Amino acid sequence: MKLLRAEHLGMCFGVRDAIALALKHSQHAPLTILGELVHNETVLDGLRARGVSVESDLAAVATSTVMITAHGASGRRLDLVRGRGLNVVEATCPLVHAAHRGVKQLVADGFHPVLIGKRDHVEVRGLTEDLAAFDVVLTETDVDELRERPRFGVAAQTTQPIERVRVLVERIRAKFPQSEVRFIDTVCQPTKQRQQAAVELARQCDVVVVIGGAHSNNTRELVATSGRHCARVHHVQGADDLRAGWFCAEDTVGITAGTSTLDGTIAAVEARLHAIALRCAAERPPSELSEIHAA
Repeated sequence: MKLLRAEHLGMCFGVRDAIALALKHSQHAPLTILGELVHNETVLDGLRARGVSVESDLAAVATSTVMITAHGASGRRLDLVRGRGLNVVEATCPLVHAAHRGVKQLVADGFHPVLIGKRDHVEVRGLTEDLAAFDVVLTETDVDELRERPRFGVAAQTTQPIERVRVLVERIRAKFPQSEVRFIDTVCQPTKQRQQAAVELARQCDVVVVIGGAHSNNTRELVATSGRHCARVHHVQGADDLRAGWFCAEDTVGITAGTSTLDGTIAAVEARLHAIALRCAAERPPSELSEIHAA
């Protein structure tokens, strides 16, 4: 069994910075994170163990300081938090901040904003809650339901696959040939790198293991992307989710991970896969033993 790592995988700088900021502030005063700092239960459990509270309901916050997650928040939401007399620590990813600025500029320039992403995702809510009018699309069917406007300004949730975004932008242009369509690329570079690396990895593999939180959008997108190029794809949150029966001795197994996945979690999964590989080799007749590689 041969193991391959994606060229780009795991935690991005925005998530690392957010975690570091939470740990720093929690050392000086009780801290509540408003929502999930990242969509990864292992990370959240680690923060709770350090005394950090996590609350989705603003009314339930019992500390004087709250942290806005890496996914960002609308101005309306921030005003609501500050209106309760709470101190605000912003852990918003700078690339999400850039998306907010881009959407505001589209509106200022007279374009009707269209967001490509998941309507109920916290980042998309943050990008749209301050807007008087907007549309959110995720599929070509969603685009077909848009009503005609003279000017469309299109941006995207930062963790959307850029290929999907480009397809939907072209669909909007094709559906409304008389309209002006301005597209600003707000998909973040870490997402693009991990998506492309997942494609390249999956094309070489018999099996792909994608590591990340169950509710992580970018992890689920890596699963979907890998599945378009490899028939056997497994999404795990950690090493304990792995099953030896998923693999056989002849397999080339690829490993990738979402942007909120800890380095230690990736290392633990890789170590467990090495153990499974050794077990597979030991169970084969000596004449059929394959060399085990790690890359």
